[in-house]
Amino acid sequence: MPIISLPQSFNEEELYIDLRSILGCPLFLKCEGFNFAGSIKLKAANEMVEAAERSGVLTPASILIESSSGNLGVALSMIAVSKGYQFLCVTDYRCNHSTRRLMEALGSQLHVIAEPAPNGGGLLGARLAYVRARCASDSRYVWLNQYTNPHNWKAHYQTTAPAIARQFPHLDALFIGAGTTGTLMGCARYFREWVRPVRIVAVDSVGSVAFGGTPGRRMIPGLGTGVRPPLLDESYVDEVIRIEEVDTIRTCHHLARRGFLFGGSTGTIVSGAIRWLARHNTRGLTAVAIAPDLGERYLDTIYEARWLQDTYGEDLRILDEQAERELATSLRGATSAVRRKERIL
Repeated sequence: MPIISLPQSFNEEELYIDLRSILGCPLFLKCEGFNFAGSIKLKAANEMVEAAERSGVLTPASILIESSSGNLGVALSMIAVSKGYQFLCVTDYRCNHSTRRLMEALGSQLHVIAEPAPNGGGLLGARLAYVRARCASDSRYVWLNQYTNPHNWKAHYQTTAPAIARQFPHLDALFIGAGTTGTLMGCARYFREWVRPVRIVAVDSVGSVAFGGTPGRRMIPGLGTGVRPPLLDESYVDEVIRIEEVDTIRTCHHLARRGFLFGGSTGTIVSGAIRWLARHNTRGLTAVAIAPDLGERYLDTIYEARWLQDTYGEDLRILDEQAERELATSLRGATSAVRRKERIL
């Protein structure tokens, strides 16, 4: 039994779910939500804070400031209060209400952006502009800047990727969501140097510009971005899959009806993995997807019928039994197609 004195000292690293019985295709899901911050962002937050402390940038008189759609803000809120720092999280109206309340409960201040940047860059651009303005106005503010900070990806190079390698020495494909791309770049760099080739599949949201394309409306916080991530090096990525938010929600509900409540980022990543696996020969294939967080913070959004109807209207048909049957049928069809291909081969 671990005994800790700081909340950031605990993180369950070795928990995986075998989704074969639920999805009908071979996929292991690495669960990153079992820590006191509730998400994989604890790793990046802790590494960035400790690096700033080691360099002398962060001092007892400092005020932490960061732009976050939710999970990193919670992680920094927890670490800041445990270390005695003030913290201001700059977020936007898409941040889940429960996530905002959690940060406030941990003693953090919030500034919520309501309008996108006038010169492009969307809500993220507006958040970044506000952070820069506050830092320019007061030298006590320290911006860790998860979007450019190399310790974001180094956290996963040092922890997440080696943990997967230990558990799955014959790993063939790894599915990773793209937000700041810290997790993506850390894992991709690690497996580029590994003893066997691993296919790195990035999963992004439709409407995100991380890998180019036209920006579009995105209502689920977590994956996707309105500004190209400075940390991203596409040479480490073998393939990109983009998922519509309706498919994200449908997958979340499908997993919840099997007893696994996950967040929107996980629904997007699993949906992307299903699509990829349906197109490939999975015989003998070892595939892992990374689940960044759990679903409790999404109860008032992707798991709330009125929010879904108000947000997606006629585009959303996931709450009725027919849609659930359609998803199950599509999963079985994809699996059957792969099995037929395997028999031919």
